[in-house]
Amino acid sequence: MGSIKHKFNNGARFYMEPVKVTIHNNEYLIKSECATEEIQKIAEFINSKLNEVEEKSQGLSEKKMLILAAMNIASEYLQFLKERDEMLANIRQRTEMLIYHIDSVIG
Repeated sequence: MGSIKHKFNNGARFYMEPVKVTIHNNEYLIKSECATEEIQKIAEFINSKLNEVEEKSQGLSEKKMLILAAMNIASEYLQFLKERDEMLANIRQRTEMLIYHIDSVIG
């Protein structure tokens, strides 16, 4: 396993403890500013997506399975961004309407 590497943040050096995760039966040491629990949740999420692909697509090479899982994750992420943008646009529109109504009452 690798050594602890340093990272610079606004000129200050700090050390990140590596977190061991298992993704699709392979162990990795992850160095991140994220909390250990968050890194573990991310690994669990990736494993769940890989398991979904593996169950639906028997016989795929590991590389193809990884690419398909990455495509599925990216698709879900882009859908989330689209829905978030639509919600923000709706909130902006409703806020503008409320401001207009308040201004018309206050006068």
